[in-house]
Amino acid sequence: MEYAVCVVPAAAIRNRASHKTEMINQLLFGEMMEILKIKKEEWYKIRSLHDKYEGYIRSNLVQVIDESEAKQVSPWVMTDLVNILETNNDDMLISAGATLPDFADGEGRIGSIEYKYEGNFHHRNDIRPQPEILQQLTGKWINAPYLWGGRTPLGVDCSGFVQVIFKMMGIDLWRDAYLQKDQGIKINELTSVQCGDLAFFTDHKKRIMHVGILLNENEIVHSSGNVRIDTIDEEGITHSGSGVRTHKLITIRRYW
Repeated sequence: MEYAVCVVPAAAIRNRASHKTEMINQLLFGEMMEILKIKKEEWYKIRSLHDKYEGYIRSNLVQVIDESEAKQVSPWVMTDLVNILETNNDDMLISAGATLPDFADGEGRIGSIEYKYEGNFHHRNDIRPQPEILQQLTGKWINAPYLWGGRTPLGVDCSGFVQVIFKMMGIDLWRDAYLQKDQGIKINELTSVQCGDLAFFTDHKKRIMHVGILLNENEIVHSSGNVRIDTIDEEGITHSGSGVRTHKLITIRRYW
């Protein structure tokens, strides 16, 4: 079995080996994957190691690495919306949530690539969901546009937003909302929530189709059209601008 690491700011993961097909996910700089299949040497079918999500990625966006290197999980993660990393004497713009593999004293290595980074970062185990931390991390993403499969401030979907924010707090979640719903413990009442609990919502067929981060029992930050803060009650989300009910609440979960 071969392994690889993402060596670009954000790499599109598609449902088939073609640029014309749907983007279902993104991998960020430093995130590791298992190569399941090589197709025409231009595309890899991969399974990301942090959430087991599968799809197709262009081979030029990754570097093949040893298994031991791939499974050495780095605790260092970037926290600013945009971060400047130097590699091969060139600057690369990296988004929030990217990983810094084999990193120490401002320098790191990914496979044969050496890089330098002097910006803000933190150890994933140093912070946990708290009102100040959540507001600090999520507040930077306000007005980021919705993008199906996206995981960056330039475009992010609801579960991608939640996943990256929680990654920066040392909590690994699955990729899609319906999978995230099966993690954590159930909270029975909205009045019992803590900042950082996740709220899940269903469509008319009772399928889990949306997720957001509760700031308190009255407010939720989520990606719906754009990343925004709306009001919530036992029935669901109400758009803070229009007053229109947009999402039906089904369950609340806690992850720490």
